Amino acid sequence: MTELIAVVTITLLAVISPGPDFAMVSRNSLLLSRRAGVLTACGIGAGVLIHVSYTLIGVGVLIQQSPWLFNLLKGIGAAYLIYLGFTLLRNAAHHDAAPTTTPAAISDFAALKTGFLTNALNPKTTIFVVSLFMQVVSPHTPLGVQIGYGLFIAAVHIFWFAAVALLFSAPGVNARFLRLRRGIDRTFGGLLIAFGALLAIAGIK
Repeated sequence: MTELIAVVTITLLAVISPGPDFAMVSRNSLLLSRRAGVLTACGIGAGVLIHVSYTLIGVGVLIQQSPWLFNLLKGIGAAYLIYLGFTLLRNAAHHDAAPTTTPAAISDFAALKTGFLTNALNPKTTIFVVSLFMQVVSPHTPLGVQIGYGLFIAAVHIFWFAAVALLFSAPGVNARFLRLRRGIDRTFGGLLIAFGALLAIAGIK
């Protein structure tokens, strides 16, 4: 029971802390649609399952004990976040050139892919999942229970970010923020670049 409480508490605190996942769900919900935001949230949940899967099969231990491998993952994640950031800044510049245009819609697959890659390439999620299973979950805990923990972590991510998507896509909220779409793209683009730069700097150090 103590282990379960620890897993639940740590997961909830980790999920609600701001990061790249929150930035992408908020941006897609505000500027695109509720559906895009919710699908981005589902993609994030799928990304979490990747972290859980490699942790359960033992690759998490390899990552934890191999600084070069973890730094490689950091570098890939940092590059992807910086790429996303510059994409949003480019969108903002496009809106400056054509201020009457509305944000282009994206496919369901594109929304899922954005959420999946943002989470799957986020080394902070790697640290969270690996640390949780290595330090909180007992090695004697049955595999079925550990799988249940992993599904719970993914489900919490989906439900939390789907709730964020529903909030930011509400008609009143969405209408206000849509008028500020250039600033939103600049803000979230800058945040993603900052997240990526911090990861890159940490990897170099």
